[in-house]
Amino acid sequence: MAEETKNPEVEESNSEVSNHAAPSAQQENPEQFLKDFNWHNYEEGIDPVDDTKLVEFEKLVAENFVDTLDDEVTTGRVINITDRDAIIDINAKSEGVISLNEFRYNPDLKVGDEVEVLIDVREDATGQLILSHRKARVIMAWDRVNKAHDEALIVNGFVKCRTKGGMIVDVFGIEAFLPGSQIDVKPIRDYDAYVGKTMEFKVVKINHEFKNVVVSHKALIEADIEEQKKEIIGQLEKGQVLEGTVKNITSYGVFVDLGGVDGLVHITDLSWSRINHPNEIVELDQKLNVVILDFDEAKTRIQLGLKQLHKHPWEALDENLKVGDNVKGKVVVIADYGAFIEVAEGVEGLIHVSEMSWSTHLRSAQDFVKVGDEIEAQILTLDRDDRKMSLGIKQLSADPWTDITSKYPVGSKHTGIVRNFTNFGVFVELEEGIDGLIYISDLSWTKKIKHPSEFTNVSDKLEVVVLELDVEGRKLSLGHKQTESNPWDKYETEFAVGTKHTAEIAEIVDKGATIEFNEDITAFVPTRHLEKEDGKKLNAGESAEFQIIEFNKEFKRVVASHMAIHKEEEQKIVKQAAKKSAQNTEKTTIGDVNADLQALKDKMEGKK
Repeated sequence: MAEETKNPEVEESNSEVSNHAAPSAQQENPEQFLKDFNWHNYEEGIDPVDDTKLVEFEKLVAENFVDTLDDEVTTGRVINITDRDAIIDINAKSEGVISLNEFRYNPDLKVGDEVEVLIDVREDATGQLILSHRKARVIMAWDRVNKAHDEALIVNGFVKCRTKGGMIVDVFGIEAFLPGSQIDVKPIRDYDAYVGKTMEFKVVKINHEFKNVVVSHKALIEADIEEQKKEIIGQLEKGQVLEGTVKNITSYGVFVDLGGVDGLVHITDLSWSRINHPNEIVELDQKLNVVILDFDEAKTRIQLGLKQLHKHPWEALDENLKVGDNVKGKVVVIADYGAFIEVAEGVEGLIHVSEMSWSTHLRSAQDFVKVGDEIEAQILTLDRDDRKMSLGIKQLSADPWTDITSKYPVGSKHTGIVRNFTNFGVFVELEEGIDGLIYISDLSWTKKIKHPSEFTNVSDKLEVVVLELDVEGRKLSLGHKQTESNPWDKYETEFAVGTKHTAEIAEIVDKGATIEFNEDITAFVPTRHLEKEDGKKLNAGESAEFQIIEFNKEFKRVVASHMAIHKEEEQKIVKQAAKKSAQNTEKTTIGDVNADLQALKDKMEGKK
């Protein structure tokens, strides 16, 4: 029945299938065959196709249509670019669309370029195939980054923005870090000027654990620069003068760009005068002439000089300048031992601290001058060959020792200022340049002083008497105790041997005790002389009468005895009894003598 029915559409379809199914037509133009194939008839079974033709059809589809499964990267060709999108042909049933935002890193995108894509959405509501270039780049990015790092390949990157310490760069869709020091071989002052630019980079570091990538633009040009440096250095000669531009200023010197190679002018080679920082002499981007002092071809280091372009100041120093002349200058450096004075640009002289004052008591140079002071000094020595000069300040005033004998004769009294201590005495300044020594033994008539600090303080005013004067040796011997009479002269009479005084036992010490008669006299009482009349010993705090048994003014030694008081009384009674006995020998009986002796005995024993 089916064979008898005539259907024009079926016959047309059969005819088309027959015509297009011809092996020659399919092989010559498979794309046209697939385009003209009647899918509706095929799906409805209107146009039956034998198995061999179906297999051949599926083979053609497999060869010419891409698999549009998700997460699979394929290559497409840009066939059109609109204001917003790029139309990509991936050999699918329809073209795909990618937003131009995904090609911001590649502003030069044009029709015909091949790009990697990933099918993001098979078809949207309008049946449009949606592709993603960004996702495709992310999938392929790490393979490309690793390859670029391993093979030292040059990659293009888009500088997205600034960040702390550098820039963020889009490389293959990965955000990589570009350190500020790796942007260029010269210091960068304006980072923002690089934002939005596409530049070439080298992948220098990858941290797979944290997914970090570090790139460098500087690494690309360093190799060329090194070759350029070697070529330039090969043409250099010592003493050659070149023009350069100040590239960088540090605390230790200035880096000068000589046109592809840098040289360093050390701070000491910038000026013949002392400077604190190079920015006192030069500024950034300043053009200046420099002289080549030395260079190292192996290390491509160039040492430059600026001050060497001018004549050395010592060579330009006034030829008439001589020892004894006075000069003016500015204090530029202060050390413990003295101060350096710049008397002309690049010419300095040293004032030793000993030449700052006539005083033999040396102090710090900072006590006399400070940096920046304008002072006048006298030239003491001048050596043009060694370029050395010594100066003095004290020579501008008269030597105070010239008339010392008239100002400070022996025996004269003066007021001085305590300047320093030693273990054996005190140095006292009578005036600038005139110091004298008070030996510790000449501080007090009565006090026993172990160290001068027990008696006075530095900067205290002290009355003194000139004891000795050595003009040639510039030495003065002074005394303080001599400003008043020696109280021991009076004590020699007041506390003469045999005199009696009442006092209190101050302290029990080894082999005796001490008693204080006044603030100057402290006497020693030997142990056996502490015995009281009843045979007991005196104790600390106990008051009693004492007799002086020794007085030595020279050594300030006083010895007293309590025992001598009652022993003397006993001897006095015996003497009186003997005298009475002698006077009354004729009329005195033995019984009377015995009675007197018994009375003496009773008194000694404490009886009435």
